[in-house]
Amino acid sequence: MIVDERFITYINSLDSGNSPFLEELEREARDSYVPVIRREVQSFLKVFLAMNRPGRILEVGTAVGFSAILMCENLPAESRITTIENYEKRIPAARENFRRSGYEERITLLEGDAAQVLRTLSDPYDFIFMDAAKGQYIRFLPEVLRLMEPGSVLISDNVLQDGEVIESRFAVERRNRTIHKRMREYLYAVKHHPRLVTAVLPLGDGITVSVCRE
Repeated sequence: MIVDERFITYINSLDSGNSPFLEELEREARDSYVPVIRREVQSFLKVFLAMNRPGRILEVGTAVGFSAILMCENLPAESRITTIENYEKRIPAARENFRRSGYEERITLLEGDAAQVLRTLSDPYDFIFMDAAKGQYIRFLPEVLRLMEPGSVLISDNVLQDGEVIESRFAVERRNRTIHKRMREYLYAVKHHPRLVTAVLPLGDGITVSVCRE
């Protein structure tokens, strides 16, 4: 927990929630131990989407489709989302959830390793949401940057690893040290890249918000 749990509990108690479909999908996902963006990040995304109203959205990491559907519910009808997922067992569930939600026509699901799939994309995106394997963010970054233009926004989720990212690598469990090292590299990269203006926020499990410079 990055922020005092009492604050998070109180803030989330004020949340007005999502559509009945999304509420049920979130319950199902959590019961099946499928990662879903945290409530406070959901609230932030809704505000961001209302402010910016992006038309072309790229999501790296679909899981069962929760965040893509949440974005559709909070975007103009003409907005389109392309989302990438590599975990074969979750892809059928995501496709079915897109169908059930009624947003199937607005969401394009691309299957495969994001590092490879990203290379096949060419047009820039207004908004990119990074929520895939945390140790791969630094690997995805060059292609993500290629798909941004001045004014494009990149939001990356789960960047603070429940606070572990600030610890010495020797204080982190051996099995987590590679992710720890790569995430620190990613945070440094997005904070120091000449094309980006980036804020790191202790929201949920930590997010970065990066805007592509003119």
